[in-house]
Amino acid sequence: MSETTSSNEENKLPLNGRRAIPPNYSNDEENEVPEMEAFGLIPRGFNPRDYLRVVDIYMFKDPHEINKQEHHTDKYYNPKLIVRRGQAFQIQIYFNRPYKPETDQFWLEFLMGRYPQQNKGTYIPIVVGNVLKPGQWGAKIIHRENNSIQLSIMSSSTCIIGKFRLYVAVLTPFGILRTRRNSATDTYILFNPWCQLDAVYLDDEKEREEYVLNDVGVVFHGNVEDIKSRSWSYGQFEENILDACLFLMDKAELELSGRGNPIKICRVASAVINSRDDDGVIAGSWNNMYDNGVAPSAWTGSVDILLEYYSSKQPVRYGQCWVFAGVFNTFLRCLGIPARLITNYSSAHDNNANLRLDFFLDEEGKVDTRLTKDSVWNYHCWNEAWMTRPDLPVGFGGWQVVDGTPQETSDGMYRCGPASVQAIKHGHVCFQFDAPFVYAEVNSDIFYTRMEKNGTQVIENIDTSRVGQLIVTKEVGGDGMKDITEEYKFREGSDEERLALETAVMYGVKKQSVQDTTYQPQTDIDMDFQAQKAVLGNDFKVTITFRNKSRNSYTATTYLSGNIVFYTGVTKREFKKHSFSAKLEPSSSSSFDVVIKSSEYMSDLLEQASFHFFVTARINETGKILAVQKAVMLEIPTLRIKTKGELVAGKEASVIVEFTNSLKQTLENVTLRLEGPGVLRTIKKQFGRIPMNSTLTWEVKFFPMRPGLRKLIASLNSDALRHVYGELNVQIQKP
Repeated sequence: MSETTSSNEENKLPLNGRRAIPPNYSNDEENEVPEMEAFGLIPRGFNPRDYLRVVDIYMFKDPHEINKQEHHTDKYYNPKLIVRRGQAFQIQIYFNRPYKPETDQFWLEFLMGRYPQQNKGTYIPIVVGNVLKPGQWGAKIIHRENNSIQLSIMSSSTCIIGKFRLYVAVLTPFGILRTRRNSATDTYILFNPWCQLDAVYLDDEKEREEYVLNDVGVVFHGNVEDIKSRSWSYGQFEENILDACLFLMDKAELELSGRGNPIKICRVASAVINSRDDDGVIAGSWNNMYDNGVAPSAWTGSVDILLEYYSSKQPVRYGQCWVFAGVFNTFLRCLGIPARLITNYSSAHDNNANLRLDFFLDEEGKVDTRLTKDSVWNYHCWNEAWMTRPDLPVGFGGWQVVDGTPQETSDGMYRCGPASVQAIKHGHVCFQFDAPFVYAEVNSDIFYTRMEKNGTQVIENIDTSRVGQLIVTKEVGGDGMKDITEEYKFREGSDEERLALETAVMYGVKKQSVQDTTYQPQTDIDMDFQAQKAVLGNDFKVTITFRNKSRNSYTATTYLSGNIVFYTGVTKREFKKHSFSAKLEPSSSSSFDVVIKSSEYMSDLLEQASFHFFVTARINETGKILAVQKAVMLEIPTLRIKTKGELVAGKEASVIVEFTNSLKQTLENVTLRLEGPGVLRTIKKQFGRIPMNSTLTWEVKFFPMRPGLRKLIASLNSDALRHVYGELNVQIQKP
């Protein structure tokens, strides 16, 4: 194929001695393709009109037509042809006269990028044959009528993902005649979980409908004792989202030839989803200050974020883990990679992957926040993507952990995965990518260590069961929760669990064995901590219970420390200190209540209304320390959503969002957001203030776009109160 480059483009693209062609990163850039590619001198009498000529190409690209129906792409809000690889699709070509197979010769050309090359998979010539081979490029005529022919075209099951340009080339004695550049025939090719030869093949239809085609999901948050959930609009089929997702691969500078490989795509996407080190999609912020941006809790879905990034090319502010995971899920499902959003409750963020989180106590047994650097996140969200792993031994394909939240660098960039869930469960953390980090997130132990004056450390308590005690995702076909902890770890204390740990240690995960330390816990007394259901703005009580199983009498000097924390477990400030002496009678239980007043916590409360309580008790007779920590979430008021009248696609309808301020204070700077994929684009409205005990009502008129069961999602954000959500399932009728 001939190339013509003008001199200013040559200045832009310095060629080096290593490669003949500059890197090919952009799906958007094009080369000029000649309409007449002459073989030599063209004789004077030559008239292209004397030869077979293409008059029109019909792509069967409407949502109700055969291609989008058979390829499960009819939901994409995109006028062009979208097909999945490794599966046949049809086009019709109209010529200026009937096609004569004996003498006429034509072929198809699919091109991608600025420098199409056949060996890179970016220039694909397809000659018409008699038979289609599964999973290989080919074309055959399935119908001829007058001047037209209908073709069935098979794409390769390993072909690169993205937008191809289509040309039809006709051979004449003097050169090749090509159709003119026509963007209406551009063809998007995506991954195909329905095709057995595709690396992302998933064999269960209900799972494909959930993990590829469902455009709404559920994020589980809160903490393990008080699980909360909210809906998230993935919106992978909305207008311009497919182009925005392809742009992310350009931004990550993933060579076009690597874009057929889901492992590579996940790895570069986990870096480009966050803005650290590559100006990626979302800037993270965990400090409760969200000037010049949107608070992470205010987003209701991925669409606004991706479209803003696609148009501004600047990181969108701000995100936290569920926002990174929500946008990553949209990206994966949009390209056809089955994906789901995961929540790990009590997730260890351990800076040196030694499977040990250290909480330091001072001499009296109180937690020393100055020395304690590790933290347990109430929850952390990541994603799983489904694919084969030909780069690993057999058995490690299937779900892979990918994480777009910037936590630690991997090969010099903030990214994580893909790491095989199977490898994490069995402790085979030697297999790429980042398995030791994920293993630590779900398997670390918490050490309570007392620092003595002379600098020696005494381990007072070890909690082996708190971290990673519950790992969940949304169930298939419903909004409920599915417990997948057993996919990541064997049962606590089982032989298999011990073997998996020994394997992980053998492969380099650092673990200090308890035998190396002089650790002798107090075993004849149990201490438990419970909090009453607490509503934001109200007082509540917490209860500390001791069970003395021995025949001795003991006294316990007990410290309770209440901290307002970020959901990452990092303390903002200690708001409650309380100490008391407890008498523990032999063979009996005793409980002690502590009242937490709203006036103690309201002024400093953070957006997820989350507290962290440490309770330490020193048994005076033995000098031993008991320790327990617990996260407590407050109940936050919710939004109510209702619709008026009948909902019919294309007809005006009305939705009402209501909120009652039950707090003992006025809410300032209130913003409401409302969206629903396939129903309405995000609408925002600002309200100055909502006085205490008053109700805000917001009515929105809209035209539902598509019939079917849909979801409306709303959020409220204000200076003093965030993480307020409401949702409603709506059935939209056909007109």
